[in-house]
Amino acid sequence: MPTRLLIDHRKGGVSVRHPEKAHRPDNPIARKPDWIRVRAPNHPVYQETRALMREQKLVTVCEEAACPNIGECWSQRHATMMIMGEICTRACAFCNVTTGMPNPLDADEPARVGDAVAKLGLRHVVITSVDRDDLPDGGAAHFARVIAAIRAQAPETTIEILTPDFLRKRGALEVVVSARPDVFNHNLETVPRLYPGIRPGARYYQSLRLLDDVKRLDPSIFTKSGLMVGLGEERAEILQVMDDLRVADVDFITMGQYLQPTVKHAAVRDFVTPDEFADYAAMARAKGFLQVSASPLTRSSYHADSDFAELRAAREARLAASRVGTETP
Repeated sequence: MPTRLLIDHRKGGVSVRHPEKAHRPDNPIARKPDWIRVRAPNHPVYQETRALMREQKLVTVCEEAACPNIGECWSQRHATMMIMGEICTRACAFCNVTTGMPNPLDADEPARVGDAVAKLGLRHVVITSVDRDDLPDGGAAHFARVIAAIRAQAPETTIEILTPDFLRKRGALEVVVSARPDVFNHNLETVPRLYPGIRPGARYYQSLRLLDDVKRLDPSIFTKSGLMVGLGEERAEILQVMDDLRVADVDFITMGQYLQPTVKHAAVRDFVTPDEFADYAAMARAKGFLQVSASPLTRSSYHADSDFAELRAAREARLAASRVGTETP
């Protein structure tokens, strides 16, 4: 069973999906509570969305990361496209994306993404990527080209990007921000104490600084970050991360339950209840986030289109309230 779970058959061959995890001891997968159960995808629109992704030769994080919401989202023509290939240079302990040496960038990919967004008729699209530490700019210019292609082919679509941390890639962030996405998302993923074991290739304060720098470069861009819970973090640590994100003026926080992809991945330490998520959401709102999404099945791009509409409305309401507050009688 452990070996089978590490094998990837989807690309027509057989390869070890997570070679860097093969030596690790098995972590038995805990039985999920009732509130995390999801239905198998069977909606006809799901099949249409899947067919379009195949036709355009596009990769989605929905499939690569084994997202539990794929049936619901694809049935509504919502797919989070993952650019720059399906092989990541990092080996995070929670992630189901393949680790290895990526292939060269595909120069035609931006046009295909733009075409798919137009054909799906998306109001809002989320574009993410693998980590590309092998590239001098970490893939920043490719992100910018994808944003430009979507603007050209689907000008009414708002664009949300979920980027790597661009660690040690000087000038990369400026390239992406200059392309002016509507939302810049970068996930902190977990609390600082757990980074060495869960996100060993990343640095907590680098990720936090990245989000802070987006606002410094262009305050009009919404910023967003996400956390997984259930990895052994303490409540006080989660609240501290919220405070850190607010100091960086992050607008939107997402929180969801970590689910273990295979026996070689980090173990689930706790299943956080819906009531606990509701409490975290209330605390986040009290700390001043414009938008909060917190539930067991919340993921970075879950309900991203409706969340963006609410996010924009919340900013307008806050700006209106501040103008009223500064008026002199």
